[in-house]
Amino acid sequence: MRLSRKHWTVCTISVLLVLFYKTTDIGRNEVHQKASLTWYLEPSATRLMANGSEKLFGNVLNGLDLGVGWKINATLVSIIRKDILRYLDAERDVSVIKSNFKPGDTIRYVLDRRRTFSVSQTLHSLLPEVSPLKNKTFKTCAVVGNSGILLKSGCGKEIDNHSFVIRCNLAPLEGFADDVGLRSDFTTMNPSVIQRVYGGLREETQQENLIQRLRQLNDSVLWIPAFMVKGGMKHVDTVNELILKHKLKVRTAYPSLRLIHAVRGFWLTNKINIKRPTTGLLMYTMATRFCDEIYLYGFWPFPKDASGNPVQYHYFDGLKYRYFSNAGPHRMPLEFQTLQRLHSKGALKLTTSKCTST
Repeated sequence: MRLSRKHWTVCTISVLLVLFYKTTDIGRNEVHQKASLTWYLEPSATRLMANGSEKLFGNVLNGLDLGVGWKINATLVSIIRKDILRYLDAERDVSVIKSNFKPGDTIRYVLDRRRTFSVSQTLHSLLPEVSPLKNKTFKTCAVVGNSGILLKSGCGKEIDNHSFVIRCNLAPLEGFADDVGLRSDFTTMNPSVIQRVYGGLREETQQENLIQRLRQLNDSVLWIPAFMVKGGMKHVDTVNELILKHKLKVRTAYPSLRLIHAVRGFWLTNKINIKRPTTGLLMYTMATRFCDEIYLYGFWPFPKDASGNPVQYHYFDGLKYRYFSNAGPHRMPLEFQTLQRLHSKGALKLTTSKCTST
């Protein structure tokens, strides 16, 4: 049966309407998923396109609500996880593996593409066969920063009770256990720590101090961002040689060449204008893949606490830092306010005061 022109027109319009509603529903859902995290972050992010001034501290205090009443927002956690997985394979990017390289391969530094290094036999021997977090999931994870806000916090037991504990830059634990705990499942170590804390390992006593600290890791993961810039690799090689020589029980891991760019891309897309993510932000971003609930401790990039009392930059030393400078590679106040916003929405829990004993 042949349809009249009128019938063809009606059928065509009907089909177009069906397609329109289907595609707009799909589009609306895609826009919702894409915009959800940005919507949560935008109120603070749009005011903080740069590190700014000490007025940021006042803004943070005005919005500080980190106490009673926090509840996990599983929906938002899921949104963040899916969004981050569009930028990085957190499982693969945790560490390169043996099959990625062979001894003698020439690699360009991540943040200095004009310079290269050669993969040594020592480095290659310590590369893991598989990602140390392959197929791993954890109910609760603690990401422990190194701010002096931890001092007198009494958070040690709470931190150690989490399913998985991530610590930053090989910070000392002895003498601070009541406030920071002792458990370590995953510990980062920037090569700069070797120069700043262990004097470049030029003297035997410095090497002995590092060996003692590494023994405390007790077969947990030591995560070394070895491929960032020229100069760090010589420290990494020295550490690797000590690990092999003394048969230290640590599981070494070395982040992928693309990790830092992938993480920065995720936050930039969500209008968080960071130059280079801090170790703490890197750890939180990666942890979203493995952890159902993330708890942050020791994140406080300000020289004073909420009561106006001085706060050390690190809980374990007297290092000074220009928190509000735009000259450095990091945007710590901006990162903190972003994490504070996510805390208020239930995506993570940010502890900046004393922990209540249970």
